[in-house]
Amino acid sequence: MDAKARNCLLQHREALEKDIKTSYIMDHMISDGVLTVSEEEKVKNQPTQHQRAAMLIKLILKKDSYSYISFYNALLHEGYKDLAALLHSGIPVLSSSSGKDSNGGITSYVRTVLCEGGVPQRPVVFVTRKKLVNAIQQKLFKLNGDPGWVTIYGMAGCGKSVLAAEAVRDHSLLEGCFPGGVHWVSVGKQDKSGLLIKLQNLCTRLDQDESFPQRLPLNIEEAKDRLRILMLRKHPRSLLILDDIWDSWVLKAFDNQCQILLTTRDKSVTDSVMGPKYVVPVESGLGKEKGLEILSLFVNMKKADLPEQAHSIIKECKGSPLVVSLIGALLRDFPNRWEYYLRQLQNKQFKRIRKSSSYDYEALDEAMSISVEMLREDIKDYYTDLSILQKDVKVPTKVLCILWDMETEEVEDILQEFVNKSLLFCDRNGKSFRYYLHDLQIDFLTEKNRSQLQDLHKKMITQFQRYHQLHTLSPDQEDCMYWYNFLAYHMASANMHKELCALMFSLDWIKAKTELVGPAHLIHEFVEYRHILDEKDCAVCENFQEFLSLNGHLLGRQPFPNIVQLGLCEPETSEVYQQAKLQAKQEVDNGMLYLEWINKKTIKNLSRLVVRPHTDAVYHACFSEDGQRIASCGADKTLQVFKAETGEKLLEIKAHEDEVLCCAFSTDDRFIATCSVDKKVKIWNSVTGELVHTYDEHSEQVNCCHFTKKSHLLATGSSDFFLKLWDLNEKECRNTMFGHTNSVNHCRFSPDDELLASCSADGTLKLWDVRSANERKSINVKQFFLNSEDPQDEIEVIVKCCSWSADGARIMVAAKNKIFLFDIYTSDLLAEIHTGHHSTIQYCDFSPQNHLAVVALSQYCVELWNVDSCVKVADCRGHLSWVHGVMFSPDGSSFLTSSDDQTIRVWETKKVCKNSAIVLKQEVDVVFQENDVMVLAVDNMKHLQLINGKTGQVDYLTEAKVSCCCLSPHLQYVAFGDEDGAIEILELLNNRVFQPRVGHKKAVRHIQFTADEKTLISSSDDSSIQIWNWQSEEYVLLQGHQEAVKDFRLLKHSGLLSWSFDGTVKVWNTITGKMEKDFVCHQGTVLSCDISSDATKFSSTSADKTAKIWSFELPSPLHELKGHNGCVRCSAFSVDSSLLATGDDNGEIRPPELLGLQVCAMAPDFRETFSSDDLTISFYMECLKWRASSLVCSSFSRRRSCYPWRLGDGPLFFSR
Repeated sequence: MDAKARNCLLQHREALEKDIKTSYIMDHMISDGVLTVSEEEKVKNQPTQHQRAAMLIKLILKKDSYSYISFYNALLHEGYKDLAALLHSGIPVLSSSSGKDSNGGITSYVRTVLCEGGVPQRPVVFVTRKKLVNAIQQKLFKLNGDPGWVTIYGMAGCGKSVLAAEAVRDHSLLEGCFPGGVHWVSVGKQDKSGLLIKLQNLCTRLDQDESFPQRLPLNIEEAKDRLRILMLRKHPRSLLILDDIWDSWVLKAFDNQCQILLTTRDKSVTDSVMGPKYVVPVESGLGKEKGLEILSLFVNMKKADLPEQAHSIIKECKGSPLVVSLIGALLRDFPNRWEYYLRQLQNKQFKRIRKSSSYDYEALDEAMSISVEMLREDIKDYYTDLSILQKDVKVPTKVLCILWDMETEEVEDILQEFVNKSLLFCDRNGKSFRYYLHDLQIDFLTEKNRSQLQDLHKKMITQFQRYHQLHTLSPDQEDCMYWYNFLAYHMASANMHKELCALMFSLDWIKAKTELVGPAHLIHEFVEYRHILDEKDCAVCENFQEFLSLNGHLLGRQPFPNIVQLGLCEPETSEVYQQAKLQAKQEVDNGMLYLEWINKKTIKNLSRLVVRPHTDAVYHACFSEDGQRIASCGADKTLQVFKAETGEKLLEIKAHEDEVLCCAFSTDDRFIATCSVDKKVKIWNSVTGELVHTYDEHSEQVNCCHFTKKSHLLATGSSDFFLKLWDLNEKECRNTMFGHTNSVNHCRFSPDDELLASCSADGTLKLWDVRSANERKSINVKQFFLNSEDPQDEIEVIVKCCSWSADGARIMVAAKNKIFLFDIYTSDLLAEIHTGHHSTIQYCDFSPQNHLAVVALSQYCVELWNVDSCVKVADCRGHLSWVHGVMFSPDGSSFLTSSDDQTIRVWETKKVCKNSAIVLKQEVDVVFQENDVMVLAVDNMKHLQLINGKTGQVDYLTEAKVSCCCLSPHLQYVAFGDEDGAIEILELLNNRVFQPRVGHKKAVRHIQFTADEKTLISSSDDSSIQIWNWQSEEYVLLQGHQEAVKDFRLLKHSGLLSWSFDGTVKVWNTITGKMEKDFVCHQGTVLSCDISSDATKFSSTSADKTAKIWSFELPSPLHELKGHNGCVRCSAFSVDSSLLATGDDNGEIRPPELLGLQVCAMAPDFRETFSSDDLTISFYMECLKWRASSLVCSSFSRRRSCYPWRLGDGPLFFSR
């Protein structure tokens, strides 16, 4: 240490030991690199304050001159200005060499200049913000030696002062632009006397050699004049830094041709001064990584080792440098208080996050309060009104115009004052202005004005009601989205329960809101405000919430369905139904047509929630470990994350360059893994959506991924035949497992993480030791499909998936249409479940709580099985296409299913188990007789059921392998055909079965009684049609088609029209059995025909995407109708035969006018118009009927249930 400095320190040692508190002073010295942590501990271990100060000075005396300067600067920074003055004369003169010292590359010249100028040291914990520092330096360079102003502005606690000090820690900047030095003045909020004292102290500091008389300036004008002379004569080309400027009048005292850098919360403060002006705005918060870096430095931990609360603290305070630093400093002393300080932030207890550094305000709330107090009295109340805004919400100007009952220009003037003072932020998107508050500002306002909040919300609603009626809101209005998103929030907060119930229990509101913002937010509001809505009627609330949960996937997508029609499908006791019925009656008078379901009581909704987050097939979905979230992925290349309770979207990530095949949550729910056809595995932050890792070591598509339960170890399986293990803390694969000879389709860790199971297209299940990555055992699943005469190499068995029992002792495996249960210790087969001949298992999952297994099948259904008894417990229908994935929730109370139909369904396990596993197949017939509706149907248990459509009563008639069935017109007989070509007739009165007739060689596909019930007509896969007088045993065989007969229709005068897969339509005489006409209609299968009311024309539709109109008298078509993009499935003439409607596989209906063949209407996506969860959801159009001038359609339902419908007050129609 320089001798002069050492002597000065020894001279004033006693005074220093008596007065200083060492804690904060040591913080500065540690940040300067002149004091070590071990030396700090040595000082702290002293029992008294005096002894701690003595130990610190003893340590400084053993160090170099830089330690003296650091100590001097720390005294200034911590307010010991009188003690610093004692040491000023001893400050050593350091070389202006540009050589860099050990402290962050700062030269000794820079350290001396900043020390002499009173520039604050770096904080104890410091992270760079290079972009902002560079921006400030660029503005300072622009001054180029001329007078001017550089303004750094931002909200309280955003780090303006630290940035200003950091900007001048640059050798070239100081030497080139400010060789006269740098002079720092902490101004703050001052009155005139306080400002005069600041000016007097600055003049004294600048006039160390006392060139001027000892008398201090007596007023501001005199001080301003003396400052001007000192700056021009003694300190030319120096920089004056004014920290924390509040008022523009303060700046006038420094407006004397100087170069000035200032920090402020109000960017308009320089409006009152002259000269060049440059502005550097400072964002309100640090990025997440910077915030975590600060916390890690404070608590001396690696960023990766920080607890989850660290991430939450950064998120809660939006990365505010002040808050992060305050909490970091507190945690350094109390390292176990992460949860406590997070809770204080969340509960807005700012006073408990108190001063632990040299910040000018004692607590966080004081720092924010002072800004509000500086507002003009006439606009303070307007700022109070902002207390009711929500976090992260940008509010259109129009909303505040309504709230304050002002013109747009007036409102914008007020808001601009808030923006200028960093009390509000503005997002300018084109012509529109949207305003928002920082989270901390909202928390501060909410806490400060808590007693006024209810009245403020009520004011918002009152003003809204003055300006808007609900039906006047339209999407083109600037404020429309705000009201749809937050009207319910304001009503609930205003305690306006009656108004809230009226809003939420309105079909009009539901329709308008779901069409604009989707259903998830509305479902979330029903959950959030359930306690209020239940006050009116909990049943009504449940009605609407269930209606939304099960129909939301339809309501939120174009073309928007008719909500009244959906409401009519609800139970008659439902408030939703009552409102829909009322609206329907009003609209029927204006020509609308609605269908009312009359046997709704017999149908149960099994799904709890249906969501459609994707725009293409959903390949996989999974629950988070806490069961609160669901992640899904699919053919649209995205990863979606949403709430399991409401379907509210949390994340949408364009995850891969190709289809995403699988996703998985880590055991702590922090990460989500995805794998894709693009051969990559990616790891995402499950909260922010940030990409954490990308692994690309597989050489083919990656089919599956799964995490262990106790660590961040991930397994992936690929079509390259390999399994790989990845440790998320490492950049490369930890292990690669060889052994499969074909694609690895699925993998799962055992519950104890000791084993990894894998399934492959090579027909095997393998178990691997996780620690060693060695194969433990292999089970050949293919052998269970071999007959003794089958060569093993010729049969292909793809093992699709596997799932562990909760105790890890058994493993379930799915292949083809079977489920196998193995003992993992002995490899013994414990059980085998055969799901059916015509379905392939796509996925399976073991319940974590009991012996249930959920199985996804290729026939679009999901089944629950008891694996112990091998009995099917329930059958879940509703999906419209292949179900790719199923998974139980962690507690087993629910399970999800994901499908090609773009939807994910969540089912309640108990509710599903209570439902019968019996479902109806597609083979049905119906007879309308007076006011009765009788339905004949075949169920999946091979029973023939006779169902009363109105009462739901079911009579089980017989058990057989039924392929088709029909009722006689007078309900006396039932006829049914089977897969072997036999036909049987049953008399309903006494259940007598007549002698069967084997009239066909293959399965009977269609069967029909004539009007007199004496004759039965049947068609078969053997290409023939049989006319059978079943009472006289006489029959006529119609043969001529080359392929299976699709269907037939009776004509007048003993005629019959038939159409076939061979592309022809034929006219037969049913008495003689002769073919009278043969029409070669289409190149593809003829799918349907219809006959005009005058019996002169018929229509044909085909798989070749065309429809044709024919005359019975001409061999060529009258018209060929093109334009469909899918197979034309059905057609129907209008009553007067002037119109023909056609429907196709895409759900499109075209009713062209026959004369001009002009399309007069088109429903681009009709398949969703009448759909509702377990109700009829059409996948393609199967039937079209005309009633007067109205068109009625029915569609193919994968649910295969029977539904009669009533059209207004007219006759009953039947849709299946």
